Amino acid sequence: MDISTTTDSSTTTTGTSRIRSRTFPWVVFALTFGLMLSDYMSRQVLSAVFPLLKSEWGLSDSQLGSLTSIVALMVGLLAFPLSLVADRWGRVRSMLIMATAWSLATLLCALATGYGQMLGARFLVGVGEAAYGSVGAAVMLAVFAPHLRASLSGAFLAGGSFGSVLGVALGGVIAAHIGWRWTFALMAGLGLLLVGTFRVLVTESALRRNAFVESAATEAVAATSTGSVVRAPLSSLFSSVSVWCAYIGGGLQLFVGAVLMAWLPSFFNRSYSMPTDRAGLAASGYVLLIGTGMVVCGILTDRIGHHHSARQWSSALVYCAISLILLTVAFSLGTGPAQLTLLALGALTAAGSAGATTSMVASLTHASLRATAFATIILANNVFGLALGPLVVGFLADRYGLAAALQLVPLAYLGAIAALTMGRYAYPAGLRRLALLESGRQAV
Repeated sequence: MDISTTTDSSTTTTGTSRIRSRTFPWVVFALTFGLMLSDYMSRQVLSAVFPLLKSEWGLSDSQLGSLTSIVALMVGLLAFPLSLVADRWGRVRSMLIMATAWSLATLLCALATGYGQMLGARFLVGVGEAAYGSVGAAVMLAVFAPHLRASLSGAFLAGGSFGSVLGVALGGVIAAHIGWRWTFALMAGLGLLLVGTFRVLVTESALRRNAFVESAATEAVAATSTGSVVRAPLSSLFSSVSVWCAYIGGGLQLFVGAVLMAWLPSFFNRSYSMPTDRAGLAASGYVLLIGTGMVVCGILTDRIGHHHSARQWSSALVYCAISLILLTVAFSLGTGPAQLTLLALGALTAAGSAGATTSMVASLTHASLRATAFATIILANNVFGLALGPLVVGFLADRYGLAAALQLVPLAYLGAIAALTMGRYAYPAGLRRLALLESGRQAV
């Protein structure tokens, strides 16, 4: 659906003038961002009711951690194949099916009567959410200029943090007043409402009309209506050292952010003796800082790397180093204002590299495989971060206590720093390899 009829002269390509709407890209951004909120509200609302489930069902910390990690694990395992299907079958259609699936699965969480049923419902939530991050990012970035990639990617991914904020904060309050089952039911209703809105306002044909053509390769992708699509081989997703390093470094830097989102409500409940609703609200403030930092760091990365894209790697390294220092010191302190302040400062850059690593991968992979490339990022993010982090902390907390387990968490940044440093030095070679691929495909 074309929202406006304004002509954008920047979209004239290969002798054909395409009319692009100035409003439609922002409608796409708003709706994909809204669904990202719903995605993470459905995913992270569980953290707010950890204390209630632990008490009602007698669960261990490792069991609680598994209820969070099962979602991320399924996202990691299924993101790549489902995104590959979406690249070929239709990204908008795929997004609508995924959002409907995770919303209905969230409703099943409200009906669970024990650990086994809840684990099964969370498994289905993960299946529904599996490829949304990659496909949603590809849909959104397709209608914006490349120089906005890090900013928009950071903002889009920050929707996960903002959704976590709303899920944790509202979940704690709702659970305390009308019961934890209603937290899942209301999250499901919101997701289904957004699905209906997206279905009305965004279509595949509208995306093709409004696609931003950055190169002949992108023009080939935009030509799906004619059937003359040029596609790069799947092997090109892993054809350079730099893109491997971006995948791994991006995943490891999210390890800490995932732990904070999952375990801060329990940390405040146990270490600061806060009741469930107050612990959820306190934790949501820190998760909000994580999301805000993703947006701000993404904007800074775009400004720093606007003329020299290699500087994006340097900015990502700086964000990791800052959080490593601040969070290590914070968790080594006793409870009190000093710890809370350092936690807040560390949270601002805890996931600040997310926009930068997404932009790096976009610059190192062929446009015809954009959603699948982002799926590979999602795979790395979940395997090395979102799935691994909460589960590892759950096992450590059962043995040593939650506060002691959290002291070890910032060490994950050392792995991220090593991978990003290697990728920074290999980046020019990765760009040359992509240029050769694109020139070869265009000549076919």
